[in-house]
Amino acid sequence: MLIAFKFKLALVCAAGLAGPLSVAPLLNETAASDKSLRDPQAFVELQPGTVSYRVAGDFTRAAKQAEAPLTSVRFTHPLSIMKHQVSAADYQRCADEAGCRPLNPGVKPAADRPAVQISWYDADAYAVWLSRKTGEHYRLPTDEEWAFAAGSRYKDDSLPVDDNDPSKRWLARYERESNREAGTDTGPQPFGHFGVNEHGLYDTAGNVWEWTSTCFVRTRLDGAGRAVSKHSNCGVRVAQGQHRTYVTDFIRDARAGGCAVGVPPSHLGFRLVRERKPLLSQFSSGLRKALSIARS
Repeated sequence: MLIAFKFKLALVCAAGLAGPLSVAPLLNETAASDKSLRDPQAFVELQPGTVSYRVAGDFTRAAKQAEAPLTSVRFTHPLSIMKHQVSAADYQRCADEAGCRPLNPGVKPAADRPAVQISWYDADAYAVWLSRKTGEHYRLPTDEEWAFAAGSRYKDDSLPVDDNDPSKRWLARYERESNREAGTDTGPQPFGHFGVNEHGLYDTAGNVWEWTSTCFVRTRLDGAGRAVSKHSNCGVRVAQGQHRTYVTDFIRDARAGGCAVGVPPSHLGFRLVRERKPLLSQFSSGLRKALSIARS
């Protein structure tokens, strides 16, 4: 039944309705002219902070469409996240080792451009492969983490709901996204093409939408705006870019079928979060190194 729902959702959106071990660098050092992009790990660490966040998902009140609640999310620990999306060349290394599905024909494994036509499963498989290769723990960011990292590039694109004519909201969103799409370059661009935000992240408002780990949730609100019931569908995940959208997890090219209200995402890619090691794990790693040196 879930598979049938995924296919149905994909068809609707197609219609436009809805490091201990040594590894290869995450970015080829000769690929980019900007020296700030040549960091082999290509991560930035955000200090604790707060983001104004429009809750993801679909909300209803009295059986009618409702505006998503606006809340404040506090991050109490540093967040380590890739400064640019995973490159096509780095993804290709995973595919060469049979850790990931091959790139689609026509996607060149360039070191200075993001891997695109990537499904949620592809992105998750890459995170598993990279974690295994390095001994670190990599994962997709949550939607809240992505919004926090995007900083000023994250826009609250919520539209007011007219209880008397809900279709006005959908039409307004479609028109806005269509206008936004018209001025966007069609092909994947080199890292840095769409600029850098105040946190040092590149291209968060570019033409590549990024997968998150957040599931699509339908929430029913009471008259006071409190959640009465929630129904999660993890066959559909939140993707973030010039605007937020919801994409079926197995889709690689949302323009040919996926999930987007109005204009679908131009390209699907991803960047990863690197988990901080627990203090005990760091101590154990240091102890192993000391014992190894002592034996030698």
